[in-house]
Amino acid sequence: MRELRIRLLAGVFIVAGVLSWAGARLWNAIGTLPSVPLAAPIVLAVIAVILLATALSIRARLKAQRERRPDAKGVDPLMAARAVVFGQSSALVAALVAGMYGGAGVFLLESLDIPARRDQAIYAGFSVVAGIGVIAAAIFLERVCKLPEDDEHNGAGAAPTM
Repeated sequence: MRELRIRLLAGVFIVAGVLSWAGARLWNAIGTLPSVPLAAPIVLAVIAVILLATALSIRARLKAQRERRPDAKGVDPLMAARAVVFGQSSALVAALVAGMYGGAGVFLLESLDIPARRDQAIYAGFSVVAGIGVIAAAIFLERVCKLPEDDEHNGAGAAPTM
């Protein structure tokens, strides 16, 4: 499984933000801009909490295994792999959604004097912050579940050639 790349997430965030900003400008010129739902930052924050709780649980179980505690519950490798896949997919979607709301929020900054637009800009800002929280929790989960380097697969354990 490949590691999640921060550059990829930043690229998705920036591209989504630019496209969302341009789309918001176009949509506003044609009609009314769709609103940023209040549930967006809440849902992203809940996902971040779930990812963080999963990472902390796996980390505690791995620590108990390393210390060879008698009551230690093992970590199923398939469960850990599923957690990492969930974290990676959540981070990619969060980068996309945060970029989308970030672009809309930047557009909304032009009209903060209108109370409804100001509220939408605040919701968009919280969505970006919650999206960054999802990304941070996903990266932490990935680091917790990372296997130690295996010398046999890296060629270090191979016999030297003469």
